Amino acid sequence: MNNADVCILIPTLNEAATIGELIKDFKKEGFSNILVIDGNSRDGTAQIAEAEGARVVLQTGRGKGQAMIQAFGLIECPYVIMVDGDGTYLAKEAPFLLKPVLEGTADHVIGNRLEKYSPGAFTKLNLIGNRLINTLFDTVYGVQLRDILSGYRAFTLESIRELELNKTGFEIETEISVECVLKKQRVEEISITYLPRSKKGATKLNPVKDGIRIGSTIYRLAKVHNPMFYFGIIGFAFIIAGLFTGTYVVVEWFKDITHVLLSVLTALFIIFGLQMFIFGMLSDLIVTLHRQTVNLIQERNKQRK
Repeated sequence: MNNADVCILIPTLNEAATIGELIKDFKKEGFSNILVIDGNSRDGTAQIAEAEGARVVLQTGRGKGQAMIQAFGLIECPYVIMVDGDGTYLAKEAPFLLKPVLEGTADHVIGNRLEKYSPGAFTKLNLIGNRLINTLFDTVYGVQLRDILSGYRAFTLESIRELELNKTGFEIETEISVECVLKKQRVEEISITYLPRSKKGATKLNPVKDGIRIGSTIYRLAKVHNPMFYFGIIGFAFIIAGLFTGTYVVVEWFKDITHVLLSVLTALFIIFGLQMFIFGMLSDLIVTLHRQTVNLIQERNKQRK
């Protein structure tokens, strides 16, 4: 493989403190094809990247997700490494990410930060949030990935072309992971080093706000992959509400106090909750039949080839 066949993709927003050194590090590793997609930084990030020999493209919209979607449409190289521009990842570990892709054992490789992170790289809140989100992902999609929020990844161009991405914010890593599962791509994880962010560059991530958005993205996307989980959560919430109001009605009834309207509401809660479970089972059946049909078509296409 020629290193020119690998595009190093770096999304940036006000990363002047780290972008120059990061580009130098990748060049030392022999990577010359470096694409910086810049979110109209105000600190000279784009100018620094250009001065270091990177190709710089200004983002047409806002958010990391939109930047990634725009950049994926520009890349023609057979292999892609995506890395954050904040200096928390090591360029010398790029070959480890590329190896499974080059050997044909994986379509998409994720750098797992949660095993070799440096002191201070994560706050306790970040670490807890990452583990909760990964647990939720494993539960919903039935695939054990330990770090779906990693910003250091390797892809084949075919893998990227298959992804149908819509998220414009920090949920993009989650959506990429979900899409890889839905498209049945071969995903592998490699342990990588994760460094503390430079004190000169403020983080754009809000742990609570963005954590909620990422969690809700995992849940919403489950509608087409695990509908039993999606509708089951809604059904469970309504049944719990029905049991709560029903308990109150029964307790009051023993005191010779009747609540007709609350009794009707209780019945509606429970009926609607049961309907959600039924919708979930029917949707799950449809999804299963769809998968079987798609698999059959793919197998026949392979036989024809």
